[in-house]
Amino acid sequence: MSSPATAEATAFESSFSKSDSLPRGLRICHLGKFYPPAPGGMESHVQTLARAQAELGAEVRVICVNHRDDAGRDMTWKVLGRTRAEITSDDSIHLTRCGRWGNLARLDICPSVLSLLHGFNRSNTDIVHLHTPNPTMLLALAAVRPRVPLVITHHSDVVRQRVLARLQRPFEHLVYRRARRILTTSPCYASGSDLLRHYASRVEPLPLGIDLQPFLEPSPKALEAAERFKRELGTPLWLSVGRLIYYKGLKHAVAALKHVPGKYVVVGTGPLESELRAQAEGLGVADRVVWLGHATQEELVGAYHAATALWFPSVARSEGFGLVQVEALASGCPVINTAIPHSGVSWVSRHEETGLTVGVGDETAFAQAALRLHHDSNLRARFAAAGRERVVAEFSHRVMALRSLNFYAAALAEDRAAAAAVRLA
Repeated sequence: MSSPATAEATAFESSFSKSDSLPRGLRICHLGKFYPPAPGGMESHVQTLARAQAELGAEVRVICVNHRDDAGRDMTWKVLGRTRAEITSDDSIHLTRCGRWGNLARLDICPSVLSLLHGFNRSNTDIVHLHTPNPTMLLALAAVRPRVPLVITHHSDVVRQRVLARLQRPFEHLVYRRARRILTTSPCYASGSDLLRHYASRVEPLPLGIDLQPFLEPSPKALEAAERFKRELGTPLWLSVGRLIYYKGLKHAVAALKHVPGKYVVVGTGPLESELRAQAEGLGVADRVVWLGHATQEELVGAYHAATALWFPSVARSEGFGLVQVEALASGCPVINTAIPHSGVSWVSRHEETGLTVGVGDETAFAQAALRLHHDSNLRARFAAAGRERVVAEFSHRVMALRSLNFYAAALAEDRAAAAAVRLA
């Protein structure tokens, strides 16, 4: 028997699927950066969207960069890390991982991408869906310009790599002005983007979604993991999930821990791990930080269900959404996040509704928010209930996929109208 939350999700999704305008049997090609098991929010989103679209009857293909070498080692951060091309599948999704020669200023050098894009035409592809920031695929599209309707999901602006942002801006305009639809992951992101202001008439929000089931109704193994975390680490238990990179702002979480009781579990790896470990040592909290690294799905779900709150202290608009917030809310785990201007982070988990929001980089306010949740069990319960209700309504993977098909239908209709106008002229 399904839970009330699952039943509500099914009813909500059915309201989208009744549209007669939804295109069926579409041939869709997603241009991603990497693809799972590569970690990251964009990577997870591409997989989730592709799988959900395939379940709705679409023929889905994904082209991305292969992040692993022949020994299975992650080459994402290696300048000279070379990988080979790999053609495989993920369920019914045709997956092409392009081999790369190396990485230069976040640009993966993949000559084979050009030949793949040259093969696109209306006889084999209906929609090309580009996910950005993604310098490799962006430059390839600017060079090849296949005559297939283009949709772009703009996950975030390029914020910190200013030289890269300036260098790729002319190519962004070449590609973005061709797009029939430009999708943002929240309604509030476009207003702060210098790039997207040029294309405001084509910008629409498509909030990210996930398969909520494993988080709403955890498996026995996930529940066992939750009990183990509680037993071994006690309460309060604070949690962060994601890559250990600058815009996640984890240095502020480590600093806040000095003023908060309990253990802090960090799920993820990245280039800042050694720096964060050294910071924890210097602040005298190293014995209260658990660096979990890569976690199994059961461990991740268990950690959400065991945690007092998810700590999400991101500091830049590179964090445009924060998909792990959805996972936490579906698990009944309140969120402490930051008010990044023109980012969707504080829109996903709303202040005083599903969690607490503090100023960017405000370690004192972050610690105070954590203490408030620690001491107020009624507040945690209220946030947990509201969080589950919100994710069911907005962030289901099927709702996301159905919305995407509506955008594709509009893009295809515009493309047909433009082609007819050219023929008449």
